[in-house]
Amino acid sequence: MHTENLLVSVLYFLIAAVIAVPLFKRFGLGSILGYLFAGLILGPQATGLVDDPEAVLHFAEYGVILLLFIIGLEPAP
Repeated sequence: MHTENLLVSVLYFLIAAVIAVPLFKRFGLGSILGYLFAGLILGPQATGLVDDPEAVLHFAEYGVILLLFIIGLEPAP
């Protein structure tokens, strides 16, 4: 049951990223803000779709690593 909950949470994160990132890039705000906004919306304080942060902690750690990698690839102003 824990694996099913994790897979549903991962699906929520992927869908939110697919929606938020192009929307934020269209407004010229960048993909990083889109990812952060998607995470804020899915968290327990907003919609509560992912209500157990401990269950997705390892997934979140990979997200932070990828976010830092993306920041490193952003061109300098």
